Formats: sequence, C-alpha cells, structure tokens
Amino acid sequence: MSYGIKAYKSVGVKDDLAVADPHRVIQLLMQGALENMAKAKGFIERKDFAGKSAAISKTMAIISALQSSLDMKAGGEISDNLFALYDFMNNQLIVASREQSQSKIQEVMDLLLTIKSAWDQIPVADREKGYAMRSAMPQGAA
Repeated sequence: MSYGIKAYKSVGVKDDLAVADPHRVIQLLMQGALENMAKAKGFIERKDFAGKSAAISKTMAIISALQSSLDMKAGGEISDNLFALYDFMNNQLIVASREQSQSKIQEVMDLLLTIKSAWDQIPVADREKGYAMRSAMPQGAA
C-alpha cells in the first residue's frame, strides 16, 4: 500500500474519532480488533511471527479497552457477561499466539462479530436515552 493511501486511512480514522459519539467509538474499536485479527491470521499463514505478535497485541489492547469501557454499575448482568467474554477472548488470543492457531483467532473473531452486530443494531433513540442517563448522573458516579 502506498504511503499516501496509508496516510489517508490514518487521517480518516482520526477524523472519524474526533467527531464520534461514544457508540461510534466502540464500533471503531471493534472494527480495529477484527481487522487486526484478520491480519494476524494472514501473518500466521505467511509464518511472519513478528507481524502476528504485533497484530495480536494490538487486538488484545483493543479488547482490554472495550473491557475497561464497561459501566459495571449501570450495566448489571450484561456488563458482567461482557467483561467475562472479553477476558475469555484475550485468553484465547494468548493461546492462539502461542499455538499459531488461526482457528482460535477465528473463534474470537466470531464472538466479537456477534457482539458488534448487536451493538450496530442499537437504535439511535436508545443511544440518545443512554447518553441522557449518563449526563444526568452526578459527577464521579459514572
């Protein structure tokens, strides 16, 4: 890929993040994790172990960011389940990296695609309700 295209893609993501609402940020994080897992699978196929390690490390950092963004108080059981699922994903990625396992990476991709699909279907009205609830919370309670 040429430098110009890489720069354009980088700026595009930065611009998207600069104006993104919290819902969109989570979408972008999930998309980034999926893209890095796809790259990791390709690196394994090409026996590029350094590339694989970098892609899996980026994916794990993104999944950890998703995990830390959960509102454990307001989210209740859903947040608890997602926290455990994100933990499982990161553990599977460790195993995938160690075993050079494309199938383990695919398993994590499938799980994240299911979560992302549900996230993408949240209606705008429900998102707005969530933003209103968050802004109505006392400072420091969130």
